[in-house]
Amino acid sequence: MKKAVIWQAAAHLLAYPDERFWRRLPLIKEAAQPHFGDFLVRAADLGPGELAAHYVETFDLQRRCCLYLTYYTDGDTRRRGQSLAALKQRYRTAGWDLMDDELPDFLPVMLEFAALDPSGAALLREHRTGLELLLAALKDRDSPYAHVIGTVCAGLPPITPAERAAAMRLAGDGPPAETVGGYL
Repeated sequence: MKKAVIWQAAAHLLAYPDERFWRRLPLIKEAAQPHFGDFLVRAADLGPGELAAHYVETFDLQRRCCLYLTYYTDGDTRRRGQSLAALKQRYRTAGWDLMDDELPDFLPVMLEFAALDPSGAALLREHRTGLELLLAALKDRDSPYAHVIGTVCAGLPPITPAERAAAMRLAGDGPPAETVGGYL
């Protein structure tokens, strides 16, 4: 199966589970079989209300489960602003325009880009450390979304020792904090 189909499906599955999400699930199931079976079973078991509550609790209230990938490497710093601007420029260069309310590091946006543009796979690879941290956090929470992120990671080249070390370092230290005048 083409990675593009898997990444497009993952982008949809990582969106807030509203009515549109539930209407598209049969198409996702058909197009991306068998890759998201575990997630689809758990989502169906939870149902719309519980899955929506789990989504909010996981992605909106847990810093370790952030879907904005530059957060892992840049934290809430000025450097993150630079990273976001660079991502926007990268999308523009590829002919992509984001909607006004979309941040360029939102994982579903990055996955859609990867599904539709050949340079998107490299973008996901560059954020492998954040993906690995997100996957570990979701596994720790026994979240059904761990299956989605696990499938995304499985579609990338194997993690390198340097990426694994960076992920472990970030897991221990957390994202960077802003320093002003050399002080925290």
